[in-house]
Amino acid sequence: MNQLSDDNVQNIKCSPISTNVRNKSKKAKDSSENPDEISISNQENLSETLANTLHINNINSNLTNGTSDHSNGSLEGLKDKSGAQDDTPSEVAKDVNSVQCSDATSKRECKEKSDQHTDRCILDDALQNLEITKSNEEQEPQDAEIISYESELQMPEIMRLIQKDLSEPYSIYTYRYFIHNWPKLCFLATYEGKYIGAIVCKLDMHRNVVKRGYIAMLAVDEKYRKKGIGSRLVRKAIQAMINDNADEVVLETEITNKPALKLYENLGFVRDKRLFRYYLNGVDALRLKLWLR
Repeated sequence: MNQLSDDNVQNIKCSPISTNVRNKSKKAKDSSENPDEISISNQENLSETLANTLHINNINSNLTNGTSDHSNGSLEGLKDKSGAQDDTPSEVAKDVNSVQCSDATSKRECKEKSDQHTDRCILDDALQNLEITKSNEEQEPQDAEIISYESELQMPEIMRLIQKDLSEPYSIYTYRYFIHNWPKLCFLATYEGKYIGAIVCKLDMHRNVVKRGYIAMLAVDEKYRKKGIGSRLVRKAIQAMINDNADEVVLETEITNKPALKLYENLGFVRDKRLFRYYLNGVDALRLKLWLR
């Protein structure tokens, strides 16, 4: 009886173990019979792991780029953020380029306006000097008349007036070169039917840069000097050059010719250069210049 009892006890002790073994084998069997449930659970675990990984990578990227926005860790949030980051630099670059272009345009416009203003101021000063000399001359008799060159018949009178005061002789071809090429820049002063003064000029491009007027010859009969006739002739020629868009006017005169230097300097000319032994008689010349633009 005791032996049976011991066997029963042993069987009773072993039964829970066997029961557990059977339960485990049953679970394993059930698992093998339902492979879909395992794959679904594995996919869920994988998706959760992938999402966490992407979220961590996004945080690291934000930290690297100097941002600290962690509010959205979803895939859509990451896509939106990356799209915004891609668009922002291009927009900033466009803004910078537009600002640089606008700055360059404004600088160029300011420079053009400044150049135009400077040209206008220089021209106004030249015209003002001409008006001042004109107002001073109005106090003197103005019987002489200034006329334009008309024909070859006036050539002998022009040569007669100019050759009296020249330090070197000019041939007829020199006169024709200036007068025939620029007849509108040749003027004569008449008084009681006589020619008492003449001016001969030209206007062309200088070194393909500026349009330069040049006063080649100026003479007034000595009986009619100091009456403003020479200034009137010069002003008439300069005004014709201005009408033809001249940039400057130059001339040469003997350094010893004080009346001529005074006449031109009163009209706004300045001494630009000294030319040593410029004339055939060995006298130095002064180049005078009047800026119009």
